[in-house]
Amino acid sequence: MNILFISLGCDKNLVDSEKMLGILAERGYTFTDDEREAEVIIINTCSFISDAKEESIETILRMAQMKEEGVCKALIITGCLSQRYRDQIKEELPEVDGMLGIASWDQIGDAVERALAGKQPEIFDSISDNVQVSMRSKARRLLTTGGHYAYLKIAEGCSKRCSYCAIPDIRGPYHSIPMEYLLSEARVLSEEGVRELILVAQETTLYGIDLYGKKMLPELLTRLSEIAGIYWIRLQYCYPEEITEELIRVVRDNPKVCHYLDIPIQHCSDHILKRMRRAAAKSEIIKLIERLREEIPDIALRTTLITGFPGETQEDHEECMEFIDQMEFARLGVFTYSPEEGTPAAKMRYQVDEAVKKQWMEELMELQQEICADNAERLVGKTMTAVVEGKLTGEACYVGRTYMDAPGVDGYIFIRTSQELMTGDFVRVQVTGAKEYDLIGELCDEFTK
Repeated sequence: MNILFISLGCDKNLVDSEKMLGILAERGYTFTDDEREAEVIIINTCSFISDAKEESIETILRMAQMKEEGVCKALIITGCLSQRYRDQIKEELPEVDGMLGIASWDQIGDAVERALAGKQPEIFDSISDNVQVSMRSKARRLLTTGGHYAYLKIAEGCSKRCSYCAIPDIRGPYHSIPMEYLLSEARVLSEEGVRELILVAQETTLYGIDLYGKKMLPELLTRLSEIAGIYWIRLQYCYPEEITEELIRVVRDNPKVCHYLDIPIQHCSDHILKRMRRAAAKSEIIKLIERLREEIPDIALRTTLITGFPGETQEDHEECMEFIDQMEFARLGVFTYSPEEGTPAAKMRYQVDEAVKKQWMEELMELQQEICADNAERLVGKTMTAVVEGKLTGEACYVGRTYMDAPGVDGYIFIRTSQELMTGDFVRVQVTGAKEYDLIGELCDEFTK
């Protein structure tokens, strides 16, 4: 029986999707990308912000239409949207034949069978059991990333309670996944050909605090680096106030840990940071950035900003523009503020007009584009290691990523060579040109692995 599986939202959601795909594969189901051939359609949804919520609902409605027109016998949804809006979905989307909560994904096989039998399953285990679900599931993940890199989710939930964020209500408080389980999963991924591990969670820097009484991310990185087949380890979602000297030393000294940190700061104005309930003040963020660059001169820093937060003024925005201009982040993403029901920020006074939010976002991104272009020009003439992602059709040119680039969110390096390369190869490339977010280079005689 053919299943179409659609995974929406973040890379943390993608890990759950890959585990569900593994469970379904073990039960003998086959998969299709063609919605017209799908006998079962499963959507792993997201509801982090309004745009994600709208995308999830639009996808459900579009697949419901395919169910009417095609061969689909069951439409099942799981993930954050079903967890958050269970009753509304049941009432307003009768086309849905089954729902699973975020801590019930390991029961996807049973849900499919029950939905096909017309039993309309609703499986919602306690969100506090989410880590246990990860540990008890024995099915191997079915990777959707090409096989040479994979996300390793090291924790569930969040306890920070930022004023704009609904994640703690949807996914519960912070729970680390035991280290031995993560090491076992990483070894299996390595055996299957994964060469780059990307560590993700709502916050990676707090890893272990609930299980071991202290932050254990440096220890986890060290032990993951001992796995022979792993070549790169990349860190995402590092809250600035939780980055320790020990973590900085491991990033600096461990050759497998990329000199790359994703540090979501959300804003720089102390006035706005306080309203956001963020722990790090502007001076502390600056001090951290200076410290990181002092210890690791070639570090690539990525961050994200929220623009148009309630109470943000033109002065706050200009302060943010000046800050970004001075800090020169290697990579930066900007989101317009989205009022999420149930969060303190949604009830705050002085909500910002949507047109102003978008204008501020565009100004920030235009500035960042200039910064990226300048940074890229400085790399011309340097030799860098890159991982091969694929080949351009009909050209003697491959697409790759350097240590500065996480998949899906950052840039690429285009590698000109007549040699035959394979996806997942690590090669040395001399940078010969730059193009805003991307680099152009030529393969060196020196071949990495």
